[in-house]
Formats: sequence, C-alpha cells, structure tokens
Amino acid sequence: MTDQTLASTSRAGGLTALRSLKRSQAVIVAALVFAGLMLLNSFLSPYPLSYFDISFLASGGATTAIAAAGQTLVILSGGFDLSAGAVVSLVNAVLATAMDPVNMEASVPLWTAIGITVGMGVGAVNGFFVAFMRLQPIVVTLAVMFIVQGLTLLIMATPGGFVAPSMAAVYLGDTLPGLLPAPLTLLGVLILAWLWLKRTAFGVALFAVGSDPEAARATGLRTRTVTFFTYILAGGLYGLAGVFVSAQTGSGDPLVGNALLLPTFAAVVIGGTRLGGGKGGIPGTILGAYILMIVVNLLLSLNVSAYYATIAESAVLLVAVLAGSLSKDSPLSHRLGELKDALAARRKGWLVSQRATADHRLAFTQPSATAPKLTFMQRYGATLRHALPAWICLALVLIATQLMLGGVFTGWRYWDALLVLSSFLAILALGQGAVILTGGLDLSLPWCIALSGVLMTGLVGGQDAGLLVALPVVFAVAALIGLANGLGVVALGLSPIVVTLAMNGILQGAALIWSGGTPAGFAPPALRWLMTGKVLGVTPVILFMIAFAALAIMLLGRTVFGRHVYAVGNSALAARLSGVRSGRVIVSVYILSALCAALVGILLAGFSGQASLGMGDDYLLPSIAVVVVGGALITGGRGHYAGMLGGALLLTAMQTLLAGTALPFAFRSVFFGLVILMAVIALRE
Repeated sequence: MTDQTLASTSRAGGLTALRSLKRSQAVIVAALVFAGLMLLNSFLSPYPLSYFDISFLASGGATTAIAAAGQTLVILSGGFDLSAGAVVSLVNAVLATAMDPVNMEASVPLWTAIGITVGMGVGAVNGFFVAFMRLQPIVVTLAVMFIVQGLTLLIMATPGGFVAPSMAAVYLGDTLPGLLPAPLTLLGVLILAWLWLKRTAFGVALFAVGSDPEAARATGLRTRTVTFFTYILAGGLYGLAGVFVSAQTGSGDPLVGNALLLPTFAAVVIGGTRLGGGKGGIPGTILGAYILMIVVNLLLSLNVSAYYATIAESAVLLVAVLAGSLSKDSPLSHRLGELKDALAARRKGWLVSQRATADHRLAFTQPSATAPKLTFMQRYGATLRHALPAWICLALVLIATQLMLGGVFTGWRYWDALLVLSSFLAILALGQGAVILTGGLDLSLPWCIALSGVLMTGLVGGQDAGLLVALPVVFAVAALIGLANGLGVVALGLSPIVVTLAMNGILQGAALIWSGGTPAGFAPPALRWLMTGKVLGVTPVILFMIAFAALAIMLLGRTVFGRHVYAVGNSALAARLSGVRSGRVIVSVYILSALCAALVGILLAGFSGQASLGMGDDYLLPSIAVVVVGGALITGGRGHYAGMLGGALLLTAMQTLLAGTALPFAFRSVFFGLVILMAVIALRE
C-alpha cells in the first residue's frame, strides 16, 4: 500500500470519526452535564457517594426514563404523544387490582408481559388514528389520554390495591449484589435494544419518516405502517414504565402517571432528540431523565421548596429546547433568516404593507369595494355547514334529556343552569379557538385558570372594594402569560405544545408558591351575585354572556384582526407575504387565550365562593373539544365562534344528561375523549 493510499485511508477514517462524533454530540453533552451534576451533588452532600445512593438514584429516575424512551420513538417519527402518563397509571391500576393479595409471590415475566401488552394496546389505538385515519397526533393522544384516565378511574377510583413483593425484588434489587442495581440493568437492556433497532430496516425507516415523510413515501417506504408500529412500541415502553412504578410503590394509584407528562418531554429534549423528528435517540433521553431528577434533588438539598419542582422542570425543558435551536437547521435559525430577509425587503420597500395603493392588498386585509355581491348561502354557506351540526346535536341532546329525565327540559331552572355552566366553556372557546384558528394550541389553560382564581381571592380578601385592585392585577398577569407564550412561539420558533406545556408547569409552581399549597380568601359578594344571584329570575352572568358572545362573533368575524387570524391559519407564509404581521397576530391570540382563561378563573371562584388549585384541570380537553365539535379545523384556518358556542352548550348539555344517569363520574372523561375523536373524524378535510 502506497503512502498516498495510506493518507487517503487515514483522512477517510478521520472524517468518519468526526461525523460519528457529531452525530453523538447531544449524547456526549448530556453525559458531561450529568457527570457535572453528580459531582455537584456529591460536593453538596456531607457523605461520600455510596452504592445505596447510586441504587436509590437509579430507581428514582427509571420510570421517567422508560416512559421518555417511548416518547422518543414517537417524536423521532415526527409526532407527539400526550397519553404516556395516562398509560402508566392504567397499567399500575390493572396490576394493583388484578394481583392476589393473599399470594405474596407473582410471576414477574407474566405480569410484565401483561403491563407491556396493555400499553401496546393503547399505542395501537393512537397509531391507528394517527397513521391510517390521518388525524393530528396532538388531538388523538390528548383525547386518548382522557379516555385512558377515565378507564383507569373506573378500574381503581382511589389509591390502594396490591402488588406482589416479588416485583420489587426483581426490578429494584441487584443484578450483581453490591455492584449493579437492577434498574441500571433494565436501562442498559433498553439501550442495547435501541442500538439494534436503529440499524434495522424499521429503524432506518423511522428516521426517514421523521426527517421527511413525503420523501420517505416517495422512495417506497410504508410510512403509515412505520408510524403505526412506532406508537405500538412507544405504548409498550409506557406499559413497562407502569410495571416498574408498580414494583416501586407496591400498590396502585390512578393518578400516579399524571405528573409524567412534562418530565418525559423535558427528558427527550435534554437528551438531544429534535422536536419534529429525524434526529436523536434513547441513550440521550435516559441521561436527560436523570439530569432532570438530579436538578430537582439539588433544589431540595438546598432547602428550596418542592413547589419549585415544576418550575425547574419547565425551565430545564425551555433551556434544552433553546440550546437545540442554535443549530443551522433549527426553526429559530430559519426565523432569524426570514427576519433578515424581511428587514432587507423593508429597506427596499418591497413589502406589501409599504405600498400605498389599495389594489395590492388581498381581500382579507382590505375588502374590495368593487367585489361582486354574494348571496346569503355563498357568504355563509361554509360557516353553516360546519357550525350547524353542533346546534343540531344540541337539539337532539335536549330531546333525549326530556325523554330520560322527564320535565327537567321544560323548566327555566334547567335552562338557567345550562347557560351558567356553559359560560365557562364559551369564554374559553374564544381564546382557545383563536389559537387553534392560527394552527396552534394552548396547553397552559389549566393552571392559568387556577392561578388567576387563586390570585383574585387572595387579593380581594372577600371585599368588593378589592376587585378594583385585583382585577387589573389578574388580567395584567394573564396578559404577560399570553405574551410569553406568543413570543416563545413566534420569536424563538418553538413548538406551541412545548411552550404552553412548559408554561403550564411554571404556572403550577407559581400558584403553589403564592398560595403556600392552600389558597386563602373568598370571592367578594359582587362576584358571588354575578354567578349565583337573580335578576327577574335570570342569573346575571347570562346577560354578561350574551354580550360576550356578540363581541366574540364580531371580533373573529367582522374585524381586521379576525380576518388576519384566519389568514395566518390558512397559510402563515402567504399571510406574511401579503402584508399581514403574522407574528403579531399569533402573539395576540395567545394573549387573548390567557385573558379568557383568567376570566374563567375569576368566574369559577365566584361560582364556588373560593378558588382551588385544581380548578382548571377539568377544562383543558373540553376547551379543545368545544372548538372542534363547533366545526373548527384543528390545523387552523376554518371555524366560527357561533359553532364553538354551540359546542359549549352541547358539551354542557351532555354533562347534564350524564349526571342524571347512573353512569360513574369517571365515564365523563371517556365520553369526552370519544366525542372529540368522532368530531375530528367527521369534520376533517
């Protein structure tokens, strides 16, 4: 072999090693951060790190790591899965109720297989609707999350049950006594399985689908099949996480997985997996889960209140997402490039908004005076086609209520209660609906509602005079929340799901810190009168809602802002090129959504007399359901507030009907999840 050949071989080997190092950059960085945090933790601890400490840390982060591994597969395929925590709870409830408390031993492989099978079953449902029905992953998995939560509560309404100690012996014991904890062995097996999977035809196809599904389909890959089995594998990992947490707790808890949603997303992002798909892997995610756990543990060791835990998790998630946005192919880099081009175009006077003549503007910016007159059906036919089904279904539900519950339907008390209870969803429909019309989604509503209610009751002290100070403060805080959400989506180019999910965690911590875990104060008499008083037999809030609905219809249907919202939802790029300041519109709808959530928090506190920390939890799915049931397209650009208002009345009437039956309360979550799935299927394009 000549010297030239040797040099070429050496250069080729060096380039290969450099490319391999670059591909593993995220994992290496995560490993270095993990090592640094471990050193810091050891430095702050008065005792040296022992094998017991390692075993304790390994078991403490394993549940999140396993569930996040499943989330990694879904995100690599270009999707999102919000049902992970619900599946963990379901498997935990199944195992805790099915095991015999008399028999202290159990077949660990059998129960592990049962848990994984349950998870894979839920994953198959997700995969079917996403891959073959072509529905949006966020909507499908959110609906399935609530369905699974309802099923879990039907299986186990309260914590309890029994999990055999043999499960703990296997999953929490030692693979090699004194040398290797079992949780680390389990995670090592997952990493080896991942290293094998990524080299198979399925693994290659998974990355291809996540990178560019259209190109993957053009090359002959069965993208739908790949997506379907990706959700099944992810569900199996969620099921394994449920098995592990069952062994860890020794009992069942129907809410055990609810807190996993934010940490699993954070672990995936910290580990270097790119949101949007095509880049990342499970080893980095596992490191990310333990980084997140150590950060929280460090806060506790520094005597920082546990109320800051969700704030820390959200902050780590946002920092990790921002760090990943520094790459050349990131959304943030694209945004900066677009901003640079826009500034150059503005300097040269090329933007449509800089042109003085009105004939350059599109119809949604400035209606033309010479446009031909349209008939009523030409103008409103599409709106009626999508909005009327909700009102027709409302009429059918009212008839069913009359037939099943007797004379309830004919009484004014029923109508009064229906309109009062639907007011909360009608208000949320405006904010969440405006966000959805632009193609986004606001997951921060639950704790924005709770924080607003807690702030209001804490500031007013039960006195009407306090409203003069409390209301401006609460709405100002809500506006700042919406502004932060909007800027995260627009200025930083981050996913609305990630931004609003992180914001929800921050708001949860803020509400806990403000209230000290126990909200104080009561709603003032004026607010109580608005929600429960009477004016000529009518609850005053109904009169308020009539005015609110009229203004909402006017805002979205008759103003320039409303036309811009629809334009951005149909095509943000086309809207921007036509002179619409799409970024400003998107920020505005998130502010509107937060203000609506704050108003609901205030009214809920007035309705019940005081605020509670979980008062917003029951309104996330319904706020999306009323928009979708009302005929809006979940991907944006289509919908009308009249349909959303019908959806709010419809879902409230359904709740009333269900409350009058003998069905368990938990069935409502199942019902709402099914309703939103059916509505998305029926109204999809």
